[in-house]
Amino acid sequence: MAQVPFEKKNILVTGGAGFIGSHLCERLLKDAHVICLDNFTNSSTKNIDYLLKNSDFEFLRTDINQPIVLENFSELKKFNITVQGIQEIYHLACPTSAKNFDEYRLQTLDANSVGMKHVLDLGVKYKAKVVFASSSVIYGPRGARPFREDDWGTVNLATPRSCYDEGKRFAETMCATYGAVHGLDARIARIFRTYGPRLKLYDGQMISDFITDALEGKDLVIYGDETFRTTLCYVSDIVDGLVKLMEASAGVGSVNLGSDVDVALVDVARQIVAATGSSSKIVFEPPLQFITSLGIPDLTKARESLGWIPLVRLEDGLKRSIEYAVAHRGLL
Repeated sequence: MAQVPFEKKNILVTGGAGFIGSHLCERLLKDAHVICLDNFTNSSTKNIDYLLKNSDFEFLRTDINQPIVLENFSELKKFNITVQGIQEIYHLACPTSAKNFDEYRLQTLDANSVGMKHVLDLGVKYKAKVVFASSSVIYGPRGARPFREDDWGTVNLATPRSCYDEGKRFAETMCATYGAVHGLDARIARIFRTYGPRLKLYDGQMISDFITDALEGKDLVIYGDETFRTTLCYVSDIVDGLVKLMEASAGVGSVNLGSDVDVALVDVARQIVAATGSSSKIVFEPPLQFITSLGIPDLTKARESLGWIPLVRLEDGLKRSIEYAVAHRGLL
């Protein structure tokens, strides 16, 4: 990788106040200046409060669906954007609310089109490398075998979910087109279901709700039935994968990031009940439109191209998540 002729790289993270984004910002601050961009559509200032005192971190409350001119922000003068520019862009900004999905459908559509264009234009302007946080939903419903990156997938264009599912596919097309037309180095992370500290509560994500409800003795609600299966990857592993993807050689393209261990969600709920010593019961409610079982990733390319595999076992990740929930119970 080419050496940056400055003490530290300037890195832009869109959606940086979100669940994965805030963990990514924390990781990047070890050796870079980090500009976090978010409009709090589906994130929280609580996720980045602890970062605001770091002189290498700057938060901009702005919307990627509006043109972004970083040189206009006086607070970024310390990063000398005019001279140094931006070296890397991680694009994670997109509403992902399960319970409030309908409320954000237009913002989701914009984020996967207009917002994507604004971010890619920044990449072209600064000749920056771009990592786009796509999703496993581009493959469509789970199949008989794990999804490989060369699978085309099948997505219904006319469902209420299509602004997200097909939107992510279109955003990937934009990355490929900008690469072909402008020579932009854009890499794509197809992220599978992720959990860990700061996962939004009471939004249908279930794992975070399971832990909080178990600690309070409330019912654990599964939006589906006993057959609901999924994979679960701890957030630090996903962040590690995103960083490795950015550091990879040019031309890596799209890479699956997630766990390839298939689990029954009811078994995860039972583990949480047992680990918290809770008397909570597990109940089932009708499925949410935005929460589905999803498929299983084939991680061959991630291992061979990035040297990446998820390292945190589910039982260890759940333990860390429970410890976080107990320590931050008042805030949560």
